[in-house]
Amino acid sequence: MNKLEQLKKRSLVVADTGDIEAIRRYQPQDATTNPSLLLKAAQLPQYQQHVKEALSWAETQGGDVIAQASMKLAVSIGKEILQIVPGLVSTEVDARLSFDTRASVEYARRLITLYEQEGVGRERVLIKLASTWEGIAAASLLEKEGIRCNLTLLFSQCQAVACAEAGVTLISPFVGRILDWYKASTGRDDYTAQDDPGVLSVASIYEYYKSRGYPTIVMGASFRNTGEIEALAGCDRLTISPQLLQELQDDKGELASGLNEDVVPQAKPEQPLSEAEFRYQLNADAMATEKLAEGIRNFVADQLKLEALLEEAR
Repeated sequence: MNKLEQLKKRSLVVADTGDIEAIRRYQPQDATTNPSLLLKAAQLPQYQQHVKEALSWAETQGGDVIAQASMKLAVSIGKEILQIVPGLVSTEVDARLSFDTRASVEYARRLITLYEQEGVGRERVLIKLASTWEGIAAASLLEKEGIRCNLTLLFSQCQAVACAEAGVTLISPFVGRILDWYKASTGRDDYTAQDDPGVLSVASIYEYYKSRGYPTIVMGASFRNTGEIEALAGCDRLTISPQLLQELQDDKGELASGLNEDVVPQAKPEQPLSEAEFRYQLNADAMATEKLAEGIRNFVADQLKLEALLEEAR
């Protein structure tokens, strides 16, 4: 039994890609997309029909054709993914709305409407939002409407606590991007899976949730190597790139022991985290502050590239 097969017995494996062929090959339970992955997909020959159809549809809708086409393309690729995976697909709200709760809610509702028009029920979709205070507030409102959310670009304990208290379905704490920051800031390049700051962050969040009985799903994301993945075996879900899925599939060794799943029950906080305390704690964490801002900027940059590609194809 290879390591991917062993991992699937301990954690639910999610494909971190919009590549349909890769999803078919590794047979994950769920799949997740973002502007960067959609940009890559939209440049592949097999997706050109999706691009044309999204543009043709958008021309009939009025308003901003490129913005409409971008949403339609995300839903079209999401629908195709759902024909392969038995579980869920995550589709992202425009990162330019990361600090606008109302606009994020409206965008999410629009995505769900488009999915439902394609015959895909909301129960099979997770709406991805950045883990800003405004994004978490939007998720809280959406969850009350039966629209489940995946909070991404999560780098700190305060973001995780706010998400749990908001009742979001799932969080995607990042591993590799945390490691990137610590390597750059310390000049150290010899982190092991046991002292990897990203692994330790997710393990801490997992223990916090499980010990306090929060139902929010923890899905480790943004891995740089298979050692990080093995160290988090047992986490609720792990979203993994095709390259690392292949490495796990090719490895016939014994999977590492992973997370300690024995947790001591703890009481939940008496008072929820306030906006002021959230902002203070996030600001006090230089890594989380910088990586959240960088992540939003990078998603916006790729969204703009995707829109430019659609404009060119129009």
